Amino acid sequence: MDEFALIPNPNDEKLLQTLSGLDESGQPVIIKVPVERPLTLFLNGQEIVTMMTIGDYPEYLATGYLLNQNMLTLKDKITAIDVDEDLGVVVVRTDQKTNFEEKLKKKTITSGCAQGTVFGDMMERFESIHLNKEAILLTSWLKDLFLKITHQPSLYLEAGAIHGCVLCHEVSPLIYMEDVGRHNAIDKLAGYIYHQNLTTEDKILYTTGRLTSEMVIKTVQMQIPILISRSGFTAWGVELARKAGLTLIGRAKGSRFIALSGQERIKFSPSKF
Repeated sequence: MDEFALIPNPNDEKLLQTLSGLDESGQPVIIKVPVERPLTLFLNGQEIVTMMTIGDYPEYLATGYLLNQNMLTLKDKITAIDVDEDLGVVVVRTDQKTNFEEKLKKKTITSGCAQGTVFGDMMERFESIHLNKEAILLTSWLKDLFLKITHQPSLYLEAGAIHGCVLCHEVSPLIYMEDVGRHNAIDKLAGYIYHQNLTTEDKILYTTGRLTSEMVIKTVQMQIPILISRSGFTAWGVELARKAGLTLIGRAKGSRFIALSGQERIKFSPSKF
């Protein structure tokens, strides 16, 4: 796969809105801000959740959400995904209908930005997943990788107030997703991986958001062995990463970082910069 097989589209007028205001000196300014719109997800005939999202790639967001909440498994067959942009609805249809009332009763609010939900049984698969112990991360890759990501045109560079997740292989960024919440961005990534049937056992996930329990759980469920963020950690996120054997790296900028889990995958090599 080539670098940046899928990237954000900062020129999509549906994703950004232009607003006027005043700056600190009282002068008029015009800026762009990301949109937020509700997207209600149905699985067959069951309403699951309404998410606040910028609205791109609803089919990937819906699929990834259901996979990361264990409401779908890799063995389930998706027969159709119907999107109605005017109504703000996406319907995922499978070959077998399932009742999720009991799971919906367990719904709790997470620490994610925008609207995030996590089900009490997200941990069902967590302890049974074995991440690839042979995956490695050369420290010499990092600065080059970060430069490619941060210089890629994006909604963040255009307007800010948005999170990004990037699937990478070695020094190459592959898939770049953005949304108002980091959980939406990673769900879009999970949906893309599912629909494109990509392997993840040798991949790296880069995120702009905090390394929380939710981000760790979803990364492990996607079977990605290395998670990197320019932001910091939460204690439970670190605890879960250590339990799963996930390489967890935070406060990453340039050649600097802090690793709190899975250090055995890191190969310290001289930087080429």
